[in-house]
Amino acid sequence: MTVSLEQLRRCHFAVDLGASRTRVYVKGLGLVVDQPSVAAMNTRTGALIAVGEFAEKMTGRTPDYIRVVRPISGGTVVDIEIAQRMLRHLLGDKIRRSLRRKARLRAAACAPHDADPLAQRAIIETLVGLGARRVELVDTLIAAAVGCGLPVERPEASMILVCGAAATQVAVLSLGSIVCAERLPVGGEAVDQAIVQYLRHEHALMLPNQSVRPLQLALDDNGLTPYGPASTEIHGRDVVTGLARSVRVNTAAVREAVQTPLMSVLDGIGKVLRDCPPDLVADLADRGLVMVGGSALLPGFDQLLREATGMPVHIAERPDVCAVQGIGAMLEGRIEPLVLDPLAA
Repeated sequence: MTVSLEQLRRCHFAVDLGASRTRVYVKGLGLVVDQPSVAAMNTRTGALIAVGEFAEKMTGRTPDYIRVVRPISGGTVVDIEIAQRMLRHLLGDKIRRSLRRKARLRAAACAPHDADPLAQRAIIETLVGLGARRVELVDTLIAAAVGCGLPVERPEASMILVCGAAATQVAVLSLGSIVCAERLPVGGEAVDQAIVQYLRHEHALMLPNQSVRPLQLALDDNGLTPYGPASTEIHGRDVVTGLARSVRVNTAAVREAVQTPLMSVLDGIGKVLRDCPPDLVADLADRGLVMVGGSALLPGFDQLLREATGMPVHIAERPDVCAVQGIGAMLEGRIEPLVLDPLAA
């Protein structure tokens, strides 16, 4: 995925296909789509009923002939046809007509670090189905670093942690490139699942599909640290009787339940630091790391990393849109390329 800034400046729109949300940046218009990566299908007719936020609200509330699907998993398109149809509806007729008027439509897309050729091909095929004649792939780590304002082009270390829904990526960057990086199959969904499993096993309580995030928010700003509230009330369905029931949950037990996925993230950060040159690690002692991605807003996650690593930890101003804003800045030509001219003999 080595693409030049000159090639990106020729692109007309950029897409960040996330497992949780899909975002589209159109050159000259800015961010035009920021919707959940969800589509609702009528299994009898094959028709697309809804996409985005409306389709997400249908989750767990549909009759048997309506199926709610997520065509993107872990940054990889798992159903190209549905992903294409979802994108067409999210863009709308007006934007699609303006893009079709381009003589040779070019697109850019974020791709996970170390994505295999099959995953890259799936992203390209999805955008080709929208009419793109050429698709450029940009590493999500580079795009997110640019989007949150890190000086990646300087000869000094910048560390970024991309906290996605299905995966977490961590990297150290210098001189406009990735020095060392690690991709972990652990994200916000793993934390959600850990909480769901704990409540099912310990309290025989099943949660509605969309109630785990509110549970995390109920833990307050220090939710993953001992300084949060002592308990919180949770509403769900009793596993045995099937009736609605409320339980008061000890938040210390919830913090214990999510330690396994969070410890995997800490192990990944430690591996990257061990593989990083000592001079760059010395830079990070002062600069620390920057968290981006929707799961970076998990209450208390930054404090947990700060205590575990001993480094400063910062959350980007708008962590959820950093990647698409970064690739959008490249499209608009707001990023100057790094030029390393060979010395004359």
